[in-house]
Amino acid sequence: MVAPLPTFTQSLEELRSVLQACGALAPAVEAAGAAILASLCEGGTLLTCGNGGSAADALHLSEELVGRYRRERRALRSVCLNADPTAITCICNDYGYEHVFSRGVEALGRRGDVLVGFTTSGNSANVLAAFAAARPLGVITVLLAGKDGGKARGTCDHEIIVPSANTARIQEVHTLILHQWLEMIDVHEWPSVLPAAPRH
Repeated sequence: MVAPLPTFTQSLEELRSVLQACGALAPAVEAAGAAILASLCEGGTLLTCGNGGSAADALHLSEELVGRYRRERRALRSVCLNADPTAITCICNDYGYEHVFSRGVEALGRRGDVLVGFTTSGNSANVLAAFAAARPLGVITVLLAGKDGGKARGTCDHEIIVPSANTARIQEVHTLILHQWLEMIDVHEWPSVLPAAPRH
């Protein structure tokens, strides 16, 4: 039997409840944002990845850095690992979908870079593999998840787990969080030239 369609008012009430519960996430959101900002200031690269709606979130975060968010500033280094269909199909064909992001981390990740993985369940095998590939490279890892954090819980340098079991509400909060990070980055006074990208 199909569940009854929630009204818009009911969805708003659910989101309001989730947002109130997310107040406890503020220190983690700010700490992760500070790590991203520090990496970008040192010429590091922000890598992002996710699947489905989370792929859209990952792309959203990266494109606002290479382009701009609200104010004029220099372009910042960011690569969304789910943005290139030729790389995705190549890696999937040769290695399998589980490795689609970890190969990108291996190719592009350098010490001091940051990897943000979006997975509402915390169980996306390819995001977990990307986190695993990041550790020996010295890439800082940031988890954006929901529910109970899944298998990714306890594996990353920074973890933000939205207290909801509803994928739609989790993704809505993820968008709010990435916008908050972009606000933090936008208010920074960016020089015209950044340091050279860090090496291994």
